[in-house]
Amino acid sequence: MKVDVARLYATAWRVAGHVPGPALRGLCNAAADIAWLRHGQGVRRLEGNLARVRPGLDRRALRRLSRAGMRSYMRYFGETFALSTMTREQIEARVRVVRDPRLDEELAAGRTVLLALGHVGNWDLAGAYCTRALAPVTTVAERLEPEELFQEFVGFRESIGLRIFPLTGGGDVFRDLVRAARGGPGLLPLLADRDLTARGVEVDLFGHRARVAAGPAALAVSTGATLMPTVVSYERLAGSRRRAAGSPWGIVVEFCAPVDVPPGLPRAEQVRAVTQAWVDRLALGIAEHPEDWHMLQAVFVEDLDPARYAATLEAERSVT
Repeated sequence: MKVDVARLYATAWRVAGHVPGPALRGLCNAAADIAWLRHGQGVRRLEGNLARVRPGLDRRALRRLSRAGMRSYMRYFGETFALSTMTREQIEARVRVVRDPRLDEELAAGRTVLLALGHVGNWDLAGAYCTRALAPVTTVAERLEPEELFQEFVGFRESIGLRIFPLTGGGDVFRDLVRAARGGPGLLPLLADRDLTARGVEVDLFGHRARVAAGPAALAVSTGATLMPTVVSYERLAGSRRRAAGSPWGIVVEFCAPVDVPPGLPRAEQVRAVTQAWVDRLALGIAEHPEDWHMLQAVFVEDLDPARYAATLEAERSVT
């Protein structure tokens, strides 16, 4: 029987916010444990990625880490499905911000700050908080299939205050982002630890070659906007903050020191250097919170399909 994924997500967004928190968290943990026990392709890929983060782990320890990772991943979905029904007070109680002083300086000067993020923690909760507490948030959404599912995601993210550009099928997304980056004040976060455009940048990540998106660095080079690597991770809550949040879990949003664009280099080399710099900082955050890295897809070059990757490289050479 074919599952209507778009309808399933739409139902989850309608229902999750009305399920008591402990019950919702229990359901998410159960779903995570079932998927973990089935040990399907996504879980196996997660374990392969985590093995690069923690190469010293034996098989049993890696399995324990992947179980924690699946629980973190399903927690993200449960929270996200319920996010539109959370009060402002609940959202504020769930989020703790750690920031480099440059963030406030740039926003106070009326400028947009670029943020390079990975699929770590709950980036939707971070966006809902930041667009209210710091500055308007503009970002990009991957065009999912079917179209109804993509529209559900866009509608949800717009409902929590985010401005969304579709990655494909909506015009020249880079030109739209350049305009947004030159406006302000605002935040422009991009989930970039996986290349979705076939025009990414190859970098070193945990001692292995990986392919990530060029967008954050390309925007920084093109516009001169400040680029800050940003790490979102989970933390346990207690006491009054836990009661206000209505959850034992909150997130930390760490805005790290800006990445400088090296002067005097060709543009392509600047993009590569800036990309490697933000990836290095993101890797530190992932290493501290590996269970919160929700990467169930191939990101390391050795895991990519060799024929398709060779074709991608050939296409890049023909363009340049």
